[in-house]
Amino acid sequence: MPDHDRRSPAAPATPCWWHLYRKSGSVQVFHVDLTPDTAREASAMAWLDAKEQVRWDHFRHAHPQREFGLSRAALRAILCNQLGCDNEELAFDTSEYGKPFALAGGIQAPVSFNISHSGSHGLIALVPEGRIGVDVEERVTRLGIEGTIETMFTSNERAELASAEGEQKIHLFFRLWTMKEALVKAVGRGLYLDLSAFEIPVAVRGGVKRCSMFHFPQLPAVRWQLENLGSRGFAAAIAYELDPGSAGQPEETLS
Repeated sequence: MPDHDRRSPAAPATPCWWHLYRKSGSVQVFHVDLTPDTAREASAMAWLDAKEQVRWDHFRHAHPQREFGLSRAALRAILCNQLGCDNEELAFDTSEYGKPFALAGGIQAPVSFNISHSGSHGLIALVPEGRIGVDVEERVTRLGIEGTIETMFTSNERAELASAEGEQKIHLFFRLWTMKEALVKAVGRGLYLDLSAFEIPVAVRGGVKRCSMFHFPQLPAVRWQLENLGSRGFAAAIAYELDPGSAGQPEETLS
């Protein structure tokens, strides 16, 4: 777990609000605690660079401001720890399709990352190479859920949701939703993907935690590993690109 070391900016001493949540081979997923905490938010502000602090100030509501600040500060701390650079050397840019990447000392860093947050939970996913996407959602009953089901899911997925009731239906909905979102985020903005045009594998829909054989119809040559990261507190999923010769990653669950 990264901590406040020599690469930290001068900031109030406060416990880390992030920890290593899951490790699958070279893929790491960190959980970020986004509950309100004045000391944490002061520490986060000290990690942000000038542009990020301006962005922080422009938020009109406390919750999205806190999501941005705590998640970005945690990302900075994690990347500094893993890349061996100082916070002042770390910067971010975006590709032509809008996907962010990190620079250390002006050189693109050998790491891919993705961030998601919902309610009091944030997830940061990192991998040394290849594309990666992560999504987290608090399981709350939403208005218009039936409309979302009709427009975002395949006929088989809709049939399974129609046969589920109550809490089982909510859990299945968010399991499918986070998996689809993670896959779309992994691909990035260079390819338009209709969520109803691809189907989550049957085994994963049924509760299997990991699938290493997912292919998009639009990208048949690329194989993706798809994992359900959900817990009692939230639904979550991660998707990342596999090397053509890879058999998938062994999973290591951390507390």
